[in-house]
Amino acid sequence: MLNGTGIKIFSGTSHPELAEIIARRLGIPLSKAHISRSGIGETQVRIAESVRSDDVYIITSPSPSITPSATSVNTALMELCIMIHACKIASAKRITAVLPLFMYARQDKKDKSRAPITAKLVANMIQKSGCDHVITMDLHASQIQGFFDVPVDKLYAEPSAILYIRSHFDTKDVVIVSPDAGGAKRATSMADRLGVDFALFHKERKKANEVSRMVLVGSATGKVAILVDDMADTCGTLCLAAQHLAEAGASRIYAIVTHGILSGNALQRLEESVLEKLVVTNTLPQAENQQRCSKIEVIDIGNVLGEVIRRSHYGESVSKLFDEVPY
Repeated sequence: MLNGTGIKIFSGTSHPELAEIIARRLGIPLSKAHISRSGIGETQVRIAESVRSDDVYIITSPSPSITPSATSVNTALMELCIMIHACKIASAKRITAVLPLFMYARQDKKDKSRAPITAKLVANMIQKSGCDHVITMDLHASQIQGFFDVPVDKLYAEPSAILYIRSHFDTKDVVIVSPDAGGAKRATSMADRLGVDFALFHKERKKANEVSRMVLVGSATGKVAILVDDMADTCGTLCLAAQHLAEAGASRIYAIVTHGILSGNALQRLEESVLEKLVVTNTLPQAENQQRCSKIEVIDIGNVLGEVIRRSHYGESVSKLFDEVPY
């Protein structure tokens, strides 16, 4: 709990529910900011209270574009930059961008001729706006931290996922599965902490973006197979991996991911798949997805973000949050 002196929490329009959860965790009200759009779509921001010499935290995360009212990733990014700038020229002492899902994180390298490194551009935009500190969760690529010249606290959803697994399953029956080789480090870390077996899928491709065959390395026979990944977008790989696990003799199949983007026909794929549940965190709004798909379950990470803000404000270490869930 905070005494509310010297700290302000602001929210963009993209995920106010998460901002409210964080503010309740801290025991302070959300600060007031008026955000609107002009006739041609320009974002207009007015900070409605003094931030002079305050420690300011701005929470924003793009909404899945499933409704006309959803805040697009580009709108959320402009809102963030404008709010940072507004607080900076209003003499805020320190400004922290709280980005549960870092925008454009998958565009982190030059993988083709003339391709941009958009994650670096976004980092530059946020810094040039006047940001002094960044808090994010489960970056798609860890090297994005190096795109910033300001401190970046990268949190992990792993402790919350492990707590969920321990409270819902008998761990002696569990196998943790990575849907691809790139997620092996995440999956092995979880398997080691739970003391369970680990497996992964090796993808064989005929051509780019077309998986011709998935080979399971490890055994899932008679086990509760839990697929783990950092994000679920179209859910094509997750659903295909789940099908292969069912054919390999897994008794039940779940998936746990940090960021549930769930674009395109992802919800239909999930409903038609052999997955019993897709467990996601609330780094993105999930209320409408839950209404449309009965297989989605949400883990609340608002308490983790609230605790890291509290520790950051008081200058305490946040490394303890890498291994355990705050209460």
